[in-house]
Amino acid sequence: MELPQEQIEVVVQSQYMTEQEREEFLKKFEQERTHSLIGFCVMGGVFSEGIDLTEDKLIGAMIIGTGLPQVCLERELLKYYFDRKNLNGFDYAYLYPGMNKVLQSAGRVIRTDQDRGVITLLDDRFMDRQCQEVFPREWNDFQICNSENIEEKIAKFWKAEEQTDTK
Repeated sequence: MELPQEQIEVVVQSQYMTEQEREEFLKKFEQERTHSLIGFCVMGGVFSEGIDLTEDKLIGAMIIGTGLPQVCLERELLKYYFDRKNLNGFDYAYLYPGMNKVLQSAGRVIRTDQDRGVITLLDDRFMDRQCQEVFPREWNDFQICNSENIEEKIAKFWKAEEQTDTK
């Protein structure tokens, strides 16, 4: 499904947004609109926590990458510390902090039991057992998709939601 360009508004988080610019960014999601709104935000950035866009104000998130921190001395020391305790140091130094960012970002979509939305994880590493063990149990019913079938799967999800709402 392709939308004409005039039916899509795109907003992008910039690195040095003022408080007023942040508020204007969020207001875009609160406003009534007749077109689609796509917002690009940095995972782990200022919009990753404490944002409540309930009901149909935010109905999806595409999370690109696992959020793993970059290798640095501090992370390597943390990894070494947990490895020495016979724990998986990589998980503590890299995986858990990265997946926490992913879960925080995904959590923007579903804030209440009335919220519905699609969370799309774009990275093959999300299929690794290590990542899936960190997923919340509510994510057990995930679906694998690709560029050929994602539109169909999302349409099927929303159709099922519409049928649930009418019951």
